[in-house]
Amino acid sequence: MAIIDRSNPIFLTTNKDGQRPELMLSAVLHLMSHYTASAGESGACLKLACVIERHLKALAGLPELAPVLSATCLQLSEQWAGVVERAMPAPEKNTFLARIMARTRSEQTVEGA
Repeated sequence: MAIIDRSNPIFLTTNKDGQRPELMLSAVLHLMSHYTASAGESGACLKLACVIERHLKALAGLPELAPVLSATCLQLSEQWAGVVERAMPAPEKNTFLARIMARTRSEQTVEGA
């Protein structure tokens, strides 16, 4: 992962409310470019997609963001949520309970035979 230079002026600017939408927008664009670059190399990173989705959702909720930018962030966060959902591993069908139930059924079949 890339090293972030905390002496960059973007990290030193403050807003009167403590929120920095420019910083968040810059960060999410940076994360999106890393996601795209890594998708070709070793496959897409689920954690990175989750972080992107959360950043976009947080940006969409900021009251000082322009309405068009807020709507775009909301729409993109929904699209990234879909990416995350599709990338999630399928639930394991052979759970502990399913194994116990199968074992019990097979023992009953053997005893009944």
